[in-house]
Amino acid sequence: MWYEILPALTVMYVCLCIPGFSTTRIHKYTNGGKEKRTALNTYQWYLMERDRRVSQTNRYYESKGLENID
Repeated sequence: MWYEILPALTVMYVCLCIPGFSTTRIHKYTNGGKEKRTALNTYQWYLMERDRRVSQTNRYYESKGLENID
């Protein structure tokens, strides 16, 4: 019957979801608990560079609040 294909579809769905979930987990682990930011246009790139400069650690994901900026 038609329901005999459900286990195969479930296995295929899980195998296709694993790379997406693992990528976000790896990015959170390597970037200090935050997801990886991507710059899709030049404005977003400038914002990431600004955050890298302001943090004074040369990492855009370690941000400082406005009260800590000299």
